[in-house]
Amino acid sequence: MAVLKLAVQNIDWAWKVDSAQIKTQSSEIKEALMCLDKPVYIAQSGSDLGVLQQTSMTGDVPVQAFAQALLATDLGDPQFKKQHNVKYAYHGGAMANGIASVELVVALGKAGMLCSFGAAGLIPQVIEDSILRIQAQLPNGPYAVNLIHAPAEEALERGAVQTFLKLGVETVEASAYLGLTEHIVWYRVAGLSQNADGSVHIKNKVIAKISRTEVARHFMQPAPQKLLDKLLSQNKITPLQAELALKVPMADDITAEADSGGHTDNRPFLTLLPTIIALRDEIQTQYQYADLLRVGAGGGIGTPEAVLAAFNMGAAYIVLGSVNQACVEAGASEHTRKLLSNVEMADVTMAPAADMFEMGVKLQVVKRGSMFAMRANKLYEIYVNYNSIDEIPAPLREQIEKQIFRQSLESVWSTTQSFFAERDAQMLERAMQHPKRKMALIFRWYLGLSSRWSNEGEKGREMDYQIWAGPSLGAFNQWVKGTYLEDYKKRGAVDVAMHLLKGAAYLQRINQLKMQSVDLPVNLQKYTVS
Repeated sequence: MAVLKLAVQNIDWAWKVDSAQIKTQSSEIKEALMCLDKPVYIAQSGSDLGVLQQTSMTGDVPVQAFAQALLATDLGDPQFKKQHNVKYAYHGGAMANGIASVELVVALGKAGMLCSFGAAGLIPQVIEDSILRIQAQLPNGPYAVNLIHAPAEEALERGAVQTFLKLGVETVEASAYLGLTEHIVWYRVAGLSQNADGSVHIKNKVIAKISRTEVARHFMQPAPQKLLDKLLSQNKITPLQAELALKVPMADDITAEADSGGHTDNRPFLTLLPTIIALRDEIQTQYQYADLLRVGAGGGIGTPEAVLAAFNMGAAYIVLGSVNQACVEAGASEHTRKLLSNVEMADVTMAPAADMFEMGVKLQVVKRGSMFAMRANKLYEIYVNYNSIDEIPAPLREQIEKQIFRQSLESVWSTTQSFFAERDAQMLERAMQHPKRKMALIFRWYLGLSSRWSNEGEKGREMDYQIWAGPSLGAFNQWVKGTYLEDYKKRGAVDVAMHLLKGAAYLQRINQLKMQSVDLPVNLQKYTVS
């Protein structure tokens, strides 16, 4: 029975092949399709269609369909790869508290992929030490460091920028921003200089992760004059840098963050990505930047099909986070990685975010094997309904002390005071004056530590683990089921990334054949991990 069928020949390729070399067996066809660095030619061999990987000047049968050679390195925007000095249009997204670890950044970096260190939530000294470790192993890059907007802890954002400038960090991934702050503008503009030809040299690159058009617009436009004036008055930038800042956007790359783990607006990337690309085109028409802003896709990507969809929709690069958290290099405990390897698409839900608790901002977490989401939502409900811990009814207070905190609220407050005395004394002072803010800090003790318990594998707290993930991880787990990657102990980040990228390239070749009316059996239409 014929493996391949051709409904109608749409294109006269004017190529010929040697009929004696045509391969018609399913395994041979699969092998040829998997050989991404060589083109595939479809031709007739007797009553069957088969494949070859080269044409012949003395061939006796015509080529009826064709798929080009397509490597993983061919996917995505060449300018993204050039500017970030990478081989692949792949970005390992930042995951806070060092989940996107030094080891993850270095592994992907050595393979020619960009990855952001998850600096958010870490104390300044740990951030600095981690950056130095990365720089020692990747002296020429590529790497990035996460800069997260922390409206309740401005000192941390300011301190992070100071550290990045001191250590010469040349790429940051900006996340959780609702608008621009003087700190992100300082980082960007402090790296501007003028080339001999008058063009702007951008040393400090910004990848802005957004999920809303109004936020994307801020990063697509030049820095606001009022923030430039403020930085000038503080002597943090020069007059020339302030002038140059008006010629370039605030970001080089915009990641359209869809239904991701952690901070997310749960947007589907099928609608978000084209919307952000259209906005980019509008902004480019208005400002006529010398270099076109790039738009990448993140969130909801966990299979080769999703990778290919993103690239075919115009994504300059793709970003993965949830899938990487289950890899051996991630800064997550073995218990957490094992749990993540079994997550299904429906095993995620929304829960309050520690860093934006008072604002009601939520993030996406795993609900399978953890009661964190339910308990965190309970704390936020109490926060909304009462103005201080003293107003909480005694039975309810006793319940949360016993089931969630496992200690008295006074004891938690004592620990919280010690923490903020070192981390942000002004925050502590404000809490002492406002009972509701004090209650928020007490509740944030649980939300903050629950993530660390997950990363460190805190015994006895497994049901309180806060594990960030999106439904794309469930799709990935389903895709690798029955392969060696089903075992979480065998998930290397580079290996996973290469299978996703190669899979997308493979599927693109399949689509090329389908568009020429080639009918392939199901087993050939899928990229399989092997």
